[in-house]
Amino acid sequence: MRLLLVDGHYYLYRSFFAIRGLKNSRGEPTNAIYGFIKALRKMLIDIKPDLAAVIWDAGLPERRTTLQPSYKEHREEMPEELQVQQEPLKKLITSLGVKSVSAPQTEADDLIASYIIAAQAGGVESIVATNDKDIMQLVNDEVRIYSVSRADIEEEGSKPRTHALLGPAEVEEKWGVKPSQIVDLLALTGDTADNIPGIPGVGKKTAAKWIQQFGSLEALLTAPHLDPKIHAKIESSHAQLLQNREMIQLHLDLPLPIPIESFEIQPNYPTLIQELHYLEFRTLAKDMEQEAQRWGIAFEEDKIDSVATQQEVLESTVHETTYCP
Repeated sequence: MRLLLVDGHYYLYRSFFAIRGLKNSRGEPTNAIYGFIKALRKMLIDIKPDLAAVIWDAGLPERRTTLQPSYKEHREEMPEELQVQQEPLKKLITSLGVKSVSAPQTEADDLIASYIIAAQAGGVESIVATNDKDIMQLVNDEVRIYSVSRADIEEEGSKPRTHALLGPAEVEEKWGVKPSQIVDLLALTGDTADNIPGIPGVGKKTAAKWIQQFGSLEALLTAPHLDPKIHAKIESSHAQLLQNREMIQLHLDLPLPIPIESFEIQPNYPTLIQELHYLEFRTLAKDMEQEAQRWGIAFEEDKIDSVATQQEVLESTVHETTYCP
């Protein structure tokens, strides 16, 4: 079986910034909803999962904020035009047959990690749609990343793909270290997106070189006869590096708010199509009507409202942004 786990806030922000100015005839912003649903539906088509869920951030864990009070404190508040789209989006996701899951004071990547471990225990393959570097630490033959990042999908001399699946080989090619070494590499480089400071002047290439040479952060910290310049950098950041590693390591055993078995995809076509028409996504509504009819579910034409089609011209922009909240 195959499980799809979607990083909800990543795709929410990505869709919001990829499509600007889209509103319905009532003046309500719908750009993030439209982009997210288009992306989610494409994932379902591309991956053909048996099970699927969108995982949402719901606060910061005390473990990380206690270790580092400044963790993510530089993040700006969600724009109001995006805030008002969250609930209609979650309602639409539910109608599409996909569960929305969160847990209080829990980040999505920790909950995703815990679901991955539970899936592995049950012999279920996991595909994670995210741009979160931390998830790379869990990649193996049964856990891959669904990426729409330009850096991952563009191929020299050929037409870019629409997505890429990153397994162990792709992660190592991209980062220069094995997935099991990602935590140590990120401890060295830090993560500006999360306000985690690394060693000044040490980027991905240098960190990968050190991890390749010594095998792990622990081995690097205890290595004898280090180059004096490297030793000076390591020694001055010793405590920070250990803290970074603890910050970056994902929780693997969180209580699961909803069991994986309940992630079966079961669209409610009548409600879904009604909501799509209300939001004025006519093309999406038509696609779902056709899909429903293939399953023997019919709809009366005279009960379908006439709606605007301004979003059609924006379809191709959904995969153009590399914004990462």
